[in-house]
Amino acid sequence: MTTPKTTPVTISKTTPKTAPKTALVTGASSGIGEATALKLINLGYTVYGAARRTDRLQKLAERGVRPLAMDVTDDDSMRSGVDRVMSETGRIDVLVNNAGYGSYGALEDVPQDEARRQFDVNVFGAVRLTQIVLPHMRARRSGTVVNVTSMGGKIYTPLGGWYHGTKFALEALSDSLRIEVKPFGIDVVVIEPGGIRTEWAGIAADQLEKSSAAGAYSDQAEAVAASMRSEGMVKRMSPPTVIADAIGRAVTARRPKTRYATGFGARPLLALRRVLPDRAFDALISRSMSLPR
Repeated sequence: MTTPKTTPVTISKTTPKTAPKTALVTGASSGIGEATALKLINLGYTVYGAARRTDRLQKLAERGVRPLAMDVTDDDSMRSGVDRVMSETGRIDVLVNNAGYGSYGALEDVPQDEARRQFDVNVFGAVRLTQIVLPHMRARRSGTVVNVTSMGGKIYTPLGGWYHGTKFALEALSDSLRIEVKPFGIDVVVIEPGGIRTEWAGIAADQLEKSSAAGAYSDQAEAVAASMRSEGMVKRMSPPTVIADAIGRAVTARRPKTRYATGFGARPLLALRRVLPDRAFDALISRSMSLPR
């Protein structure tokens, strides 16, 4: 991660105090990001939907979301995106760090380059974009940073170690950041989705098979991939709007909660993790995924 550059930030004198609040949402091309961008539009925000491929943002553009080309692993891309938002609106009131993906595979099997990419996208991208946005929020002495982690930032599953590592890390970083920015009137909120009906599970299953379908962990890989793709599991998953609604509540609350756990399985699994010993939770997760014994 590059060393942050510091630039004096001032509030534009041409920006009316009554101007609509502005939100920047990453990973907006589908799923949770897309639903969140639409939710914030409905709440009256000026919304920038960021993604690497702006062609996938056309539907959002038709609803009033402003497409923004941004790669969260590229510093120049993030700086350019934030500069555009500031030049057009003079403010960023809400940052939703949603961009991310699930790279599954046995810890032994996943190549280091892929493990680093998982952290680059899910952790360092979110943190770096936050670093770029925070001076603008501090200048206004207000703002909300929303980090979309996962119930997987508190629990674990087999063959998901690298993914869970990114989400555990983002949870901890969010907690530290919350205390650091409180004196400047900035809130930090963590969103912990459960099972959500998006492209995530299919991408994770594909990556799992790429990494571990052959070799010592093949039986586990087959069971976990089948669980991710099972029709029964997909039917039980919650729609992305459940998470978008939680983000909407968080950014409009006078004093938002520090965490919002919602979506299929999130609250019961987090509760079980708090009360069960490690090996009992291991057994629960193994049974739920029909792992070979």
